[in-house]
Order: sequence, then C-alpha cells, then structure tokens
Amino acid sequence: MSEESLRSAIIDFVRTIGIEIRTRDLSQGSFLPGLDIGVGAVLLDAARWAHPGDLLHEAGHLAVTSPDERHGVKLSPTSADEMTAIAWSYAAAVHLGIPVEVLFHPDGYKGGSQSLIDAFSGGGYIGMPILVYYGMTIDPRRAAPDGPKPYPHMLRWLR
Repeated sequence: MSEESLRSAIIDFVRTIGIEIRTRDLSQGSFLPGLDIGVGAVLLDAARWAHPGDLLHEAGHLAVTSPDERHGVKLSPTSADEMTAIAWSYAAAVHLGIPVEVLFHPDGYKGGSQSLIDAFSGGGYIGMPILVYYGMTIDPRRAAPDGPKPYPHMLRWLR
C-alpha cells in the first residue's frame, strides 16, 4: 500500500466511524506533527502530517471519550486515556491491515514504540481492559467460542 493510499484509508475509516476530521493550518505547532485534537474533531494539517499512524492514535482519543466529553471542551487525556487510545488505535490498525510498525513508529511514544510493538504482537494488550469496560470489545480470555470475536476485533468503534 502506498503512503498516499494508506493516509487516504485512515482518513476514510476515521470519518466513516463518525469522527470528524477538520483541515487546519497547524504551523503554530501541535503535539504531533500536523495533528491535533479540537473540540469533537481531529485537526489535520496535511502538509505537516508526518506519520500516518498518528491519525489513528488521535482519533482513538476521541473514540474512547464519552460522547459528552468528545463534543465538549478540549480534551486533556490522562495516562489511562492514553493507554486506551493506544489499544483502540492498535485495533483500528489491525482492522485496516496496517502494519504495527506504521502505528508504533520509531519517532513516537517517547521512545517506547518497540516495547509497544513487542507487547501487542505478543498479546499483551495494554489498555484493552478499559475498552472491555466501555463495552467496545471482548477480552480474548473471556470470549465464548461461539460468541463475537474478541479484541482486537471491536464491537463498536465509538464509546
């Protein structure tokens, strides 16, 4: 998959599940290059967007937030919110067929991208229990053989 088609697939997915993407000039800076979270939307500056997987992570913050908070004031994610967004973005990457290395790229995650790759590739699903608590997925250890597929499959993409 080319870089352009990868970016397009991610944008289409995020919009399809009901998360708005607004294009903006983010030349004044943002936490991630070319991306920020606004009130109820991911803000995207395509000219500055450095890593395709980062859009999934930012969308994950909105997806796991309650609807009232999602459309309220600017988010201030906690450590638990961060882990949940990581788990959500991994499920989205798996759903889209995106390599885990694209999501957990070397320039992100405070130098811990390889640890995340190792953890998720080995079934150590950091943040997944919170997605289960929100009713968004099923814990693989508790999934019924004839029931819905467990994580990383999602029952629903928005909390």
